Amino acid sequence: MAKRKIIPYDPKLKELARQLRNDSTKTEIFLWLKLKGKQMYAYDFHRQKPIDSYILDFFCYELMLGIEVDGYSHEFLEVYNKDTVKEKRMNQLGITVLRFTDEQVLKDMENVLRAIEYYIIEYEKHTPSPSQEGS
Repeated sequence: MAKRKIIPYDPKLKELARQLRNDSTKTEIFLWLKLKGKQMYAYDFHRQKPIDSYILDFFCYELMLGIEVDGYSHEFLEVYNKDTVKEKRMNQLGITVLRFTDEQVLKDMENVLRAIEYYIIEYEKHTPSPSQEGS
């Protein structure tokens, strides 16, 4: 059986992550209703997950997938640049990040879910299942 990769996080972010979960945006709640409870191909997603020195809106460990929902502020150059640094760091940790705008989640949820499903299907094609490992 493959050893689980340990993903570092800053313990100081735990409380902020809890606050962000309690103060979720309407858009985050809308997407969470589709991801929680292993509804997405039986994968376990978490909200506001501290990873390294960042917090991802949604994260699935098995898929090494982060999902970010970008509101209006992400259109500003300063915020966009921070997002770029954050995404680069996630990639260094082996995490793929899918980004969606508030508008996509609110007005085109079907295609948002399709994009996540596509990632999962491609991931499963290229990743041996636990029963295939070591054989």
